[in-house]
Amino acid sequence: MPHGHSGFTYLVRATQEEKPRGLVLRLPPPGARPLGPADVVRQGRIMTALARQGFPVPAVLAASDEPVVDGRPFLLLEHVAGRRVEDVPADLGGGLASSAVTTLRRLHGIPVAAIGLAEVPVELAADLARWHTLLERSRVDLDLPFEELRSALASSFPEPRAPCLVHADYHFGNLLFDRGGSVVAVLDWEIAEIGQPLIDLSCLAVAGMRRGAETVGPVPGPTIEAPQLAALYSADTTELEWYCAFSCYSAVYAYNLMLHRRAKRIDPFNDRVEPLIERLLTHGLTILRGHDQVGSAGGGEGG
Repeated sequence: MPHGHSGFTYLVRATQEEKPRGLVLRLPPPGARPLGPADVVRQGRIMTALARQGFPVPAVLAASDEPVVDGRPFLLLEHVAGRRVEDVPADLGGGLASSAVTTLRRLHGIPVAAIGLAEVPVELAADLARWHTLLERSRVDLDLPFEELRSALASSFPEPRAPCLVHADYHFGNLLFDRGGSVVAVLDWEIAEIGQPLIDLSCLAVAGMRRGAETVGPVPGPTIEAPQLAALYSADTTELEWYCAFSCYSAVYAYNLMLHRRAKRIDPFNDRVEPLIERLLTHGLTILRGHDQVGSAGGGEGG
């Protein structure tokens, strides 16, 4: 599909009772073990559970962990006829942000037991350690302050909230809207986990930082200041700061750049992300040092 920079996703044109029907096929990378983002069947289980709770996700039509599509497991979804953020009239920008946060609060209000994931909640220290391991493999000769930001995060963990299902890549690029600006579908559940809810709100806030890197190209979506997002969610702006710095650190661009440069996952988008990686890391340090407020929310090109 033309949007996005992660996963193997295909739009399938089908016919049912002589009527055209759009389907979305998701596959893991060739040869990948069905773990983490490559576990498309897990994504399907999460989305099925969310749909039962009335949460807006594409309907799951079929899934299998057997290698039946091009030698790989698969997930088949209904194609949602919603609007991407860049196709929504600009005067609805504030409404988009409000709907995005309202939808996020709905997600975080769903009981963990209703999701059916037999997984231990991911603590912040473990989440940070996991990203550290990933980024250590991803530096690709980047002389940037990865370790400085990691150390600052590790020395200032916030008091945790009750864990819930978090999307973990929640930004406007992963949402579809109706004509009035309400969210009709949340997409791309590759890295969803049971964890801390403010991780999702910080993803939405830090997405605005992606606007500042002109080399990445124009990034669609409304702009809303992080204090406004915090107010919509009923979170304290100070509480949100650590999570925004963490989102600056855990942005997946460095890992994708490594795959691109090693010819494992070619995507021309990644030729332009190095200035953005530096900007995010620097901004994360600035937040933790107390010299700046967290960024503003905007549409982003997801990892």
